[in-house]
Amino acid sequence: MSSLLQIERLNVTFATQTGDVAAVRDVNFSIAEGGTLGLVGESGSGKSATSLAIMRLLPPQARVNGKISFAGEDLLALSEGAMRNVRGARISMIFQEPMTALNPVMRVGDQVAEAVLAHGSGNKSGENNGRVSKRAAWDRAVEALREVAIPEADRRTRDYPHQLSGGQRQRVMIAMALVNHPQLLIADEPTTALDVTIQAQILELLSQLREKYKLAVLFISHDLGVVSRVADQVAVMYSGEIVEMGPVARIFSAPTHSYTRGLIAAIPTLKTDRSRPLETVEPGARPAVPLPLREVAPGHWARIAP
Repeated sequence: MSSLLQIERLNVTFATQTGDVAAVRDVNFSIAEGGTLGLVGESGSGKSATSLAIMRLLPPQARVNGKISFAGEDLLALSEGAMRNVRGARISMIFQEPMTALNPVMRVGDQVAEAVLAHGSGNKSGENNGRVSKRAAWDRAVEALREVAIPEADRRTRDYPHQLSGGQRQRVMIAMALVNHPQLLIADEPTTALDVTIQAQILELLSQLREKYKLAVLFISHDLGVVSRVADQVAVMYSGEIVEMGPVARIFSAPTHSYTRGLIAAIPTLKTDRSRPLETVEPGARPAVPLPLREVAPGHWARIAP
């Protein structure tokens, strides 16, 4: 299966008053068409900076070097106008907290329809000169909300974000991201702010939509347990670097890097002794000096000493 997204030697550096800060260092990975990569790491490890570099949404003080190839195009070489045609149409993104991503004074149906008006085109009924009419955009918004299992979608399109539950707001974000049928979906901590029951529903919904539309997904999380349920491949990030990467089954059955082992040990299970504190990743388990990535098994890479 061919790669849809290919990241090569990606570096992201932020200019600060005290000097440059490297947020992402020499990151390499790829996502196949229809595949899912889980990017895992603690806060500040560089996960979100990586995703924002792909979308070219980093602030002006950020410098990006490397190559980001999407469907054969180098995204870093595109003009801003050409990138706008990619962003939201061919690559979409779901953010962690929908209340900060949604406009509080716009009806949710209008916000989904706005994504259609900005990027939708074709020859569907109601469209004119390659653009979508407002009526057609609204109809597609209703259908998108229905597809993400929001009950009474016709009525709820007229609600404002504060009138919806947290799970419903996240479903609206998913509807906005997928209404134009992108090839790649970036999901940045999409379930972190939700309780475990709603979290499971959102993960199942994403899985169904991925299968239906043959989506490629970059799923970003600090929770290896969540990633194990949705990803084919896992890349573990620490301090801006990928320290281990491979098939999800291999990472969980034979974790090689000490940081990965620490993350897995910290996942609570039904057998976890509740009378004891949860496992933590000890500072001593993190390498002080980065080591080169080595292939420890076919398709399984880790930063370990030779």
